[in-house]
Amino acid sequence: MKYISYVISRDYGFAPNPFHGKCTLATCKADIREYANIGDWIFGTGSKSLKCQHRLIYAMQVSDKITYNEYWNDPKYNNKKPIMNGSLIQMYGDNIYYKDNNNIWFQANSHHSHEDGTINYDNLDRDTKSEYVLLSTNFYYFGRNHIELPQEHISHICVPRQGRKYIKNKDSIRALFNILEEYPKGYHADPIWFEKFKRHDGKYS
Repeated sequence: MKYISYVISRDYGFAPNPFHGKCTLATCKADIREYANIGDWIFGTGSKSLKCQHRLIYAMQVSDKITYNEYWNDPKYNNKKPIMNGSLIQMYGDNIYYKDNNNIWFQANSHHSHEDGTINYDNLDRDTKSEYVLLSTNFYYFGRNHIELPQEHISHICVPRQGRKYIKNKDSIRALFNILEEYPKGYHADPIWFEKFKRHDGKYS
């Protein structure tokens, strides 16, 4: 079992996508998606750009690891496909890739396409460096209610900037699970940047 940490620089509920009872990592972080296995734990911590550096945004234990084509073609994951004129949760669906019969990648109109819905090849090339999607039913997503990490464990848990880190300090791993034990599993708060869409009446637009 591996314990993997990385820094989240953008939090729209897209990567990870914590909705519909499953936390999925289907875009970005191709190296993590490639090498993480079922049973491994992934911890996403905050960044300066999110104004929550060294705080825990989410944790997920990998329950399943499937390919993009499996994700796209399985009807039970249709609710993860984006609807760009829908709610924020629908707009940031992460089920956006598959290969056609000619082995050509398709990218759905989504957060990672261009604004007019055409393919963004920069994002496509970056995302498809790994064809795997990580799924979790055993997750904790804190979003804008991100959790403070013990100061003495930050250097063992958090990555300074980009990239990933394998957490190996046993006391730090124990500290993370002590935090998680204080909360029920699942979705605790909206993504940090959903606030960008909040109207004056407190509702999302």
